[in-house]
This record gives sequence, C-alpha cells and structure tokens, in this order.
Amino acid sequence: MSHEHDTEDCADFLERIVYLIDNELPEGDCTVVRAHLDGCNPCLEKYDLQVTVKQLVARSCGEEAPAGLLDKVRLQIREVQVRIAEG
Repeated sequence: MSHEHDTEDCADFLERIVYLIDNELPEGDCTVVRAHLDGCNPCLEKYDLQVTVKQLVARSCGEEAPAGLLDKVRLQIREVQVRIAEG
C-alpha cells in the first residue's frame, strides 16, 4: 500500500486534526482534512488516538476531585504564594 502524502504534508494535517476534533475548522478545511484522513492511514490512526484521549480527558474532568486532594492543592498554592511574597 503506497502512502501518497509526504511527511511535511502530514505534519500540516496533524495540526489541523486537533482543530477538526474541537470543531474549530471552517467547513471547507474540514472536507480537505477528512479527505486526507480517508487516504492516509498513519494520520487516521493519530486522529483516532487524539479522539480517544480527548474523550478520556473529558470523562475524567467530569468527576470531582476528592476533598483531601483539593485541600493538599490549596495548601501547596498557599506555600508557593508565601515563598513568592518572601522572595
């Protein structure tokens, strides 16, 4: 199976894939990127991976952090603020 796109071409598309996933590409660009994905397995695999990671992050961010963790983070922020103030 031949890969009809050169690496530089793919690098450009990989940047645009992130925007496609976030629905931040103009419709014309979406069509071009989707056409590239249809013919480029390496880019399609990266697209699928990006979608999976985004879904995992979205699901993880929907959960509340345990109270103990929030307290630890607040304490560390205060300690850093004190160190900066004493600077």
